[in-house]
Amino acid sequence: MTPGRRAAATAGDNVAVHWSLVVPLKPLALAKSRLSQAAGGALRPRLALAFAQDTVSRALSCRAVGDVVVVTDDPLAAAELAELGAHTVPDPPGAGLNAALAHGAAEARARRPAAAVGALNADLPALRPEELERVLASALQFPRAFLADAAGIGTTFLSAAPGTELRPAFGGPSRQRHLASGAVEIELDGVESVRRDVDTGEDLRAALALGVGPHTAARCASAPAAWCR
Repeated sequence: MTPGRRAAATAGDNVAVHWSLVVPLKPLALAKSRLSQAAGGALRPRLALAFAQDTVSRALSCRAVGDVVVVTDDPLAAAELAELGAHTVPDPPGAGLNAALAHGAAEARARRPAAAVGALNADLPALRPEELERVLASALQFPRAFLADAAGIGTTFLSAAPGTELRPAFGGPSRQRHLASGAVEIELDGVESVRRDVDTGEDLRAALALGVGPHTAARCASAPAAWCR
């Protein structure tokens, strides 16, 4: 049995520890640029915030999650996500996604040294807490593990056990980079909501079909019907 299949076989086990999750978020004016064609300039940053709000609120609803650290330099996003219960920190490295994640992981470990740390995308508006819990239960078996996105090219989640460096390599074809780094791929069925990140109008339609959270649903309700259905 491969490591990934072994993870899948025991994914129903109870999660033994609480997790600290790190969620990175660009300034809203720059976020989700590939949605511009579908959503337009005014709606795009609002959707980016809605995605993050639904991701963070549902992550915090997962019983395995002790806290969520959001790394962002956007004051509106920081305020809105802190209101949901996230711990927000600025992005002093200013050196891109992976530097932000490393900074967030250090902050999470300073707050809760004994917790496992996971990096979670901010654009998972259909996230279901019970599916996230299954992913976290599988990840606990390995020093580092990751979940590929719905396309099988990128990554939506990366974990590091206590005392293990996260070593994030997100962006583009990150699945191969995380495999090459020694992280174990989590192979689970029935966790589509954790895989479904949103970069394009087509991605959003797929997320809507799964069932998005209330913030994204409200934004889409006022959007042009041609791309929100």
